[in-house]
Amino acid sequence: MTSSTDTGEPPARKLSERFPLLTLVVQRLALSILLLLAVSVLIYGGVEALPGDFATTYLGQSATPQAVANIRSQLGLDQPIVTRYFAWLGNALQGDFGTSWASHNSVTEQIGKRLGNSLFLAAFAATVSVPLAVMLGMLAVHFRNRMPDRIINVISLAAISLPEFFVGYLLILFFAINFNLATFPATVHDGMGFLERLQAMALPTATLVLVVLAHMMRMTRAAILSVMSSAYMETAELKGLPAFRAIVRHAAPNAIAPIVNVVALNLAYLVVGVVVVEVVFVYPGMGQYMVDAVTVRDMPVVQACGLIFAAVYIFLNMLADIIAIVANPRLRHPR
Repeated sequence: MTSSTDTGEPPARKLSERFPLLTLVVQRLALSILLLLAVSVLIYGGVEALPGDFATTYLGQSATPQAVANIRSQLGLDQPIVTRYFAWLGNALQGDFGTSWASHNSVTEQIGKRLGNSLFLAAFAATVSVPLAVMLGMLAVHFRNRMPDRIINVISLAAISLPEFFVGYLLILFFAINFNLATFPATVHDGMGFLERLQAMALPTATLVLVVLAHMMRMTRAAILSVMSSAYMETAELKGLPAFRAIVRHAAPNAIAPIVNVVALNLAYLVVGVVVVEVVFVYPGMGQYMVDAVTVRDMPVVQACGLIFAAVYIFLNMLADIIAIVANPRLRHPR
């Protein structure tokens, strides 16, 4: 018998050849962790580089230099930035984001309340947009190069071209002001019932749905069209299977990998993209919390929100990569 040393190939290469799927997944996990660490450096350094000073903002322009120096000393701002970064990162890894400079409340507790609102808004938008995007994509394929397909494509291009804040203001103008069919601002609180909360979130949810729906629908259409030219689809048509049923039963399941990939990427955008939407609709989520903190230079809040947004975005992108890897039959069944 020959060992790995006899063949001259290192054991690590042997392992990657035997388990290519596991190797790629571990690589994506390691890359995501390194990327999150790099992003944490950029977030901390970028927030530190913002113009203005919390001590001056807090005390006012008439504050004496000694009073400003005392506040900076109490907050630890007189220490080197590298020392402060590693102390902040170590506490963040334990779930402690410090205390808000402006409100003197625990940042972790405040984020816990706000993050739930943001995730609920993103989940509500995803629940509406994902099935609708897949269905519209299949309908566009069924009526390809005909009037329904052209209408769907024109509407999707228009939706992609408009920024979130403009879509939000249009919805406010028509549905909240002109027709009085929705509430503005989108205020939610703990005592609200489920249906009442959904009603308050109608306009911000519609804005997010319009923003992400078009991209998911177009990618679904492209993925299914690439499958339609396969031999088994031609066989299904020759057997007399109705066109739409063939799309639903055969084309869509075989195009699931790119569809799931683009859905995961858009879910990442939903969570991070709520910042603009929350500000427009005065929705009490993470985005509104971070913007309010930026205006008063509340650095612990800004850094914590930025790190959480980055972690969610990186995690969902990593999940999309892993799904694409697992969906690859060549990696699942190596020779």
